[in-house]
Amino acid sequence: SPHVMASEAKLRNVYESATPYPHGRIENMFDGKFLENVLQEIKQNSKVKFKESDLFRVYQSIDLGNLSDEAAKELPCLTKLKDALYSPKYRAFVERIACLPPNTLTGQVDCAANCHAPGCHLLCHDDVIGTRKVSYILYLTEEGWKKEEGGALEIYNYDEHNGQRIPQPIPCKTFLPIFNSMAYFAVQPGTSFHSVQEVYGERPRLSIQGWYHAQELPEGMENATLNRLKSTDKGEDTDGAFCSFVDDNDESMSDEILSKKDHDFLAKYINETYLSKESIRNIRERFEEDSSVQLRKFLKQEWIDKFDKSIKEADESLGGGQPALDYKIGTTGGWKIVGPAHKQRFLDFTGTGENNNVDSSGSLLMHIRENVFQSAPFNRFFKLITSLGMALGHRGRIRRFRPGLDYTVAHYGILTKKAVLDATLCFCFGNGEQCRVDEETGDLIGSDADAVWASGDCGGFECYIEADDEAEEGSAEAADEYDDEDDSELLSVSACNNTFSLVYRDPGTMRFVKYVGCRAPSSRYDISMEYEVEDSYDECVEDHTANECHQTDE
Repeated sequence: SPHVMASEAKLRNVYESATPYPHGRIENMFDGKFLENVLQEIKQNSKVKFKESDLFRVYQSIDLGNLSDEAAKELPCLTKLKDALYSPKYRAFVERIACLPPNTLTGQVDCAANCHAPGCHLLCHDDVIGTRKVSYILYLTEEGWKKEEGGALEIYNYDEHNGQRIPQPIPCKTFLPIFNSMAYFAVQPGTSFHSVQEVYGERPRLSIQGWYHAQELPEGMENATLNRLKSTDKGEDTDGAFCSFVDDNDESMSDEILSKKDHDFLAKYINETYLSKESIRNIRERFEEDSSVQLRKFLKQEWIDKFDKSIKEADESLGGGQPALDYKIGTTGGWKIVGPAHKQRFLDFTGTGENNNVDSSGSLLMHIRENVFQSAPFNRFFKLITSLGMALGHRGRIRRFRPGLDYTVAHYGILTKKAVLDATLCFCFGNGEQCRVDEETGDLIGSDADAVWASGDCGGFECYIEADDEAEEGSAEAADEYDDEDDSELLSVSACNNTFSLVYRDPGTMRFVKYVGCRAPSSRYDISMEYEVEDSYDECVEDHTANECHQTDE
């Protein structure tokens, strides 16, 4: 549109003064009718490819940078749009409004048509790949887009720490994907933190996403978020040092059964089915074979009744199944939001908040963690069901993952220097039943909460993946944020109410909780523990580490 070029001085001033890093937005970028023709060409001629990882969920369609002559003939309007965006005249205009010296940007075409369907998202990152200099998104959404539909561009401020900029857990600005508007920003390593909010509504968020490239790599490539996720020292982001168990001087245990004292204590909390000699032997055999095991209906029903009530009350504040547009929702009564956003966002229960009700979800979870998972009787139970010996120490936290908001991302900072045993007790809406599967189609049967969680479509599952030992730290070519080909999944554990999961994790394995979508039945609550185990077990189960484990049920 003619007004765009005429607004050069204003656009430059807005871009240059924007915080926390240079960015801007242009409305009514093109002739509306022309852009409608572009949209129709994309809908009628594109083939989409679904991609998903810990960082994103998206449908990619047309790569305009590698458009064949034949394809270009079938997409005349889209081709005209691409040529206009990368013409010398418009590149020079971008240089001026982005405060760049003349001839900074090259003619490299780097853009694609993307579709964020309902549930799709892209978590916090900085867009740094190769020589990218300016990023842009041209929105092709339907008219009348509302904030309740999500899909906003989220901009993050940052804090300075040890010479690095760390994104805050919640965005400081958001921009709705309004039709025929273009958002653009400077691509700066470890600074230009942004994300694509989940599409909450039923309409897809269509866009042309692209970049203008410079002649040379930017300074500070080692600070690019995707490089930082692969270069963090092992153990940097673990949950602190291990704490020792309190010794109760009970020497009455055997190698096969619990003492009466331990049995009676644990039976106050744990389903007695799992405390019998036969069950202990069966659990141990499964764990020795697979290095993982899941125990459904782990706690006694009287405790689950309390949890179900407290979880329901807490989740009612999220809007009765609708996504919460308040990033701070739930941060009361001892719950604190945890970041940084390029690694994680969830609520952590500290138990130090005002109005902390003893019957609240957080207080109940803390009671179980302190009185069961950190107790000497549970450590002896732990020894019986795992053959790992007595745990040397424990650490962990109480987490809440809110629908439409929370996640963790796999990164090298959570790698441990020694093997650990992950013990996670999960709570969410559902009966905690194992879902039936159609033998012919392989599809899950049912549409209740258990089936929704088991499908994985709403996220919330905990996934174990193998770290890439060949990744080069500080590489000039950061990995593609939409690259889902290098993830080596080892194990995926669905969110399931009152289900206790044990996974032996070696030093080469990362884990993450997949972003919980707004269509999830509830928040995912869990007690996430790590137990320090004796080094000798590594040799005993060399062929049965997490590289071979799969989900099992008792």
